[in-house]
Order: sequence, then structure tokens, then C-alpha cells
Amino acid sequence: MKRGALASLAVLALAACQPRPPAAINGYVEAEFIRVAAPLAGRLVALSVQRGQQVAAGAPLFVLEHDSEAAAVSESQARVAQSEAQVRDLARGQRRDELAAAQAALDAGRAALAQSESDLKRERELAQSGFTSGATLTAALARRNADAARVRQLEAQLRTARQGAREDTQAAALAQAAAARAALEQSRWRLAQKSVTAPVTARVEDTLYRVGEWVNAGSPVVSLLEPGALKLRFFVPENLLAQLQPGSAVQAECDGCGAPFSATVRRVASEAEFTPPVIYSKENRQRLVFMVEASPSPQDAQKLRPGLPVQLRQIVSSVK
Repeated sequence: MKRGALASLAVLALAACQPRPPAAINGYVEAEFIRVAAPLAGRLVALSVQRGQQVAAGAPLFVLEHDSEAAAVSESQARVAQSEAQVRDLARGQRRDELAAAQAALDAGRAALAQSESDLKRERELAQSGFTSGATLTAALARRNADAARVRQLEAQLRTARQGAREDTQAAALAQAAAARAALEQSRWRLAQKSVTAPVTARVEDTLYRVGEWVNAGSPVVSLLEPGALKLRFFVPENLLAQLQPGSAVQAECDGCGAPFSATVRRVASEAEFTPPVIYSKENRQRLVFMVEASPSPQDAQKLRPGLPVQLRQIVSSVK
């Protein structure tokens, strides 16, 4: 009996000396949601999705009231049309009838000049024969000079009418047209922001407003979850921290998930979640835990849900 008891004690002592597998480290699944919002405020007039629905990238999500933005687009379009018409008008010059009137005035001036030149020639001939006075000749010369100046004036006016507005005036009109087009683009952008589509293919995790409610600018209306946009979050004691660095592979399991699955460590917190108040002894070092985040493969992520408890069972490999 004594010999059997000693043998049993030896077996128990040997078993106690064997390394024990580490206890499971508890954690949970956390999702990285995409919270879709509009940059402008407005009343929610349409919600095109429901919780749990799968949506493709570009699918409509919701619409805010946009009567004011649509009216602003119409106003901007009218201003663009007005400014562009003004540019064309200034570049084209005066209208056809105005040019015809200027031409007629020039023709009349040339006829008057021809008549005054004929009168001046006759008065000079009479003056040479002594049949007219010097004063009459001087008056005829003045009339001829005045008619010549009038013709030059009318010719300049006709050239100006054909050329259109001055270069500076046309440049100002072009700048005004460019400003009107820019204002139109702004109005169109504001209108487009009232109809929001899905940025990626994802599942609708939650809808945060109901139709008819007022939505502030930047407030999320729909929460999306991309396939595989899940991560495992654990709190690891400091004695395992050296083995868990970004790039390390760990093995985890959860209830109802089937066989254990692997995940890759992406982030290790730089500070402990709980720090002992006095000194670092062997006992209080156990209170030091560091947050570790790991990403499962897209295939394994499909069987996980946000908030699901998971356990870290094994460190498969660590970064040296």
C-alpha cells in the first residue's frame, strides 16, 4: 500500500510539473461600420432600405427634401444662359438695323462732303476771275473741312459698331459667365447631396431616422457593414504581450462557429487598460491587460456577428 501510494504521488507530481495550456482569453467581435450621412440638413422624405438588407455600391439609400436646392439649380441655369447671351451680344457688335443706320449716315456725310468740295472748287474759280469775295471762299472751305471731319467721325463709328464692345467689357462679360457656371455647379452639387447612395456593397445594419424626421447636417442616417469588416478584440495579460505583435497569427473559437479559426493581429494597444496603483510586483502584474485587435479571414468573418463572445485559444505564430 505504501509503495502504491508513493507511485500515485509520483504520478501526480510529474503531472503537476508538465506545462499547462494557457487559459482561454475572452474577447468579442467588433464591427467597423460605415455610417452614411448627408453634408446638408433637411427633412427625410424617402428611406429606400431596411435593416438587414443587402445593398450594392451605388444603390439609393435615402433622400432629404431638396425643393430649395432644385430651385437654386434652375436659377443658376437661367443666370448662365443670361451671361452667355451677353457675351455673344458683346462679341457680335450692333444689330443689323443699327449697322444699316450707321452706313446710311456715312453715305449722307460723304454726299455732303462731295457737295461742299464742288462748291469750294467753284468758289475758287470765281475768286480767280474776281467775281467773288475772299469771305465767300473762306466759308466754302470751312464747310468742306467740316463735312470731311463729319465723314471721318461716321466712318469711325461704323467700324466700332462692327467690332462690338471693347476688349475689357468683353473680358468682364466672360468672367461673369464663368462665375455663373461655377455657381451652377455648386447648386447641382448641393442638390446631389440630398440623394445619398451606398458607397460600397454592404449589409444595412441599422437605420437611424424615420421618414418625416429632421436630419441635421452630417448626422448618419444609415449604418452599413461591409462583408468581412469585423475584428476580434481581446484583452491580453502582459506576460503574453511579447508573442502578440502586429502580424502574429492566433486561433480563436466561438459558440456556434464550428471549428476554431485563425486571425491575424493588426493592432496592439500601447498602454495597459488597467494599471496597478503602486509598484509592479508579480501579483499585480497579472492585472495588466493590453487590448489586441485581430482580423479573421473574409470566409471566417461571414459566420461572426458584432458583439459575439470569442475566446483566444492559441497563438499559432508570432513575429520575431
